[in-house]
Amino acid sequence: MFGAIFNIFFPKVCYSCQNVMADGEQILCTDCRHHLPVTQFHFNKDASVSKIFYGRVKIENATALLRFEKKGLTQKLIHQLKYKGQEPIGTFLGDWLGGELQTLDAYKSINLVIPVPLHKKKLRKRGYNQVAKFGRQLAEALHAEYVDDVLIKITNTNSQVSKNRLSRWANSDTIFSIQNLEKINNKHILLVDDIITTGATMEACVTLLQSGKNVKISLAAMAIA
Repeated sequence: MFGAIFNIFFPKVCYSCQNVMADGEQILCTDCRHHLPVTQFHFNKDASVSKIFYGRVKIENATALLRFEKKGLTQKLIHQLKYKGQEPIGTFLGDWLGGELQTLDAYKSINLVIPVPLHKKKLRKRGYNQVAKFGRQLAEALHAEYVDDVLIKITNTNSQVSKNRLSRWANSDTIFSIQNLEKINNKHILLVDDIITTGATMEACVTLLQSGKNVKISLAAMAIA
């Protein structure tokens, strides 16, 4: 009764289209969920993500849940997550992708889930790493450990979205550091991020993670541009 009254005065709105949601809908309205550009890469054994890193770093498996297009539903959703404090979106996307990956043999050997880190200044300003809850839900689904104290971002950079490919390549190999290597030795790591564009950020992180002994690395992202 109280919940119904509360919803009258403070209705839940879809994080993507901003329309009022019906009873039973969470995070996204049914229409937006059906229109999200889902990739199905991991089910179709599509190597679109892996090909980005071919000849650059060795990857076991790689996938992205959604396609990212300017002014599209995915962009609106991730914008709400990154800049509007809507952390439940990360949980929602992590649950979604985690539920799918846990059915696939390729991801059953994952031991650790590690997020691409934020610089401490940006983390302090935003209050959270937008990839954290996404990664935690993936770890839970895959019965893996979530570890966020191995990769460290040591240089505070502006958003990668506005940078061209060359400037991303120039910056990405100098902005991260690695510690606690003993935690990743002999592990199969799932490195997670929000959006894969050129792959430069993830490549820099993978290169550092490969400093560990007998390390295997797979990738998962909320979206691919």
